[in-house]
Amino acid sequence: MRYSALALLRGALSGGRSWQPAWRSPEPKAAYDVLIVGGGGHGLASAYYLARNHGVRNVAVLERGWLGGGNTGRNTTIVRSNYLYPESARLYDFSLRLYEGLSRELNFNLMLSQRGLIDLAHSRHDLDSMARWVNSMHMNGIDARLLSREEIAARLPLLDVSPEARYPVLGGFEQPRGGTARHDAVAWGYARAADALGVDIVQNCEVTGFLRGGHGEVTGVTTSRGTIRAQRIGLAAAGHSSVLAALAGFRLPVTSYALQAMVSEPVKPALDAVVLSPGTGAYLSQSDKGEMVIGAGLDLFASYAQRGSFAVLQGVVAATLALFPSFSRLKLLRQWAGNVDVVHDSSPIIGPTPVPELFINCGWGTGGFKAIPAGGWTLAHVLATGRSHPLAEPFQLERFHSGRLIDEAAAAGIAH
Repeated sequence: MRYSALALLRGALSGGRSWQPAWRSPEPKAAYDVLIVGGGGHGLASAYYLARNHGVRNVAVLERGWLGGGNTGRNTTIVRSNYLYPESARLYDFSLRLYEGLSRELNFNLMLSQRGLIDLAHSRHDLDSMARWVNSMHMNGIDARLLSREEIAARLPLLDVSPEARYPVLGGFEQPRGGTARHDAVAWGYARAADALGVDIVQNCEVTGFLRGGHGEVTGVTTSRGTIRAQRIGLAAAGHSSVLAALAGFRLPVTSYALQAMVSEPVKPALDAVVLSPGTGAYLSQSDKGEMVIGAGLDLFASYAQRGSFAVLQGVVAATLALFPSFSRLKLLRQWAGNVDVVHDSSPIIGPTPVPELFINCGWGTGGFKAIPAGGWTLAHVLATGRSHPLAEPFQLERFHSGRLIDEAAAAGIAH
């Protein structure tokens, strides 16, 4: 079914009886051309682009829980491409360009809101770093502009820019194309579009091991729902990538941490930009429902848990209230955490693994949501062709042997 105003009217007049399920819930087949492990945004996008770009439709996405129940549903929904190095800038801006046309392509409203993203400078060092950052973005063909203290004050009237502020605001910079998208809608849109092209989405199907052929190549997986064979397998499991790699017999340079977020009670529109304060580790935006969505830094101890520590929560709330004192009147509604996969150079890993016919998309750390379209596009390419996409070439696992790292810790926006 194609969604439209006419379809909505038809559904209303039929009392909802004309609506079809957005995607099927099939039983897994005995064999597929390609298996993708992980039913979050990256896994679903990979399946969609395999079918759409490469015509590979005998594909299954295996999700151990429910669709989008991992990091895709546990983030702060920010999309941006304000990265420092050319390799990262190309990858993330390609993702943002895909986001800009994705609602129309998927026939599903992703609620993309390019309201602009503002980074705050709290010191002279911050100002110097942001000047270099903006110049790098310009050289990489990405729009950005430095902002004075007065321009920021006019744009963010609730921000404390007084001389007595705990975190003085000296200026900052903006990426006008940055903003937010609805995280659930991204997963649902890709799932619906992939399903329409013949992809099987199998939920509640945990991978427990890998089958191997005579030359060491993977030939399938064992799961909680039986054995499934495949010619090629892609892993897109974020914080649990290292667990799956261990099952396959190799080690990833990935450490998993909890990354917290929270939302306040809804209020009338009060914040029309995404605001990041790298100096404090706090970042926030206002959702379409009116909630203040607040993000924190990492809990700096390794964990596979989807919960965070009170100390980090307390610190990010204190920083947010120092920046926006009037928000102290708001009540927090809920708090959660995602399980993020951080690599030593804060850049992703996309491509082949040491195990033949096993490929991986991981290591996005705190930047996975904004990269979903590009991550899916590039993993689909290597799964279909056996060759890495040009955008993914710098992000091979091999770089940890060659030393050609891409250190994006600062541009990631969160102190790793």
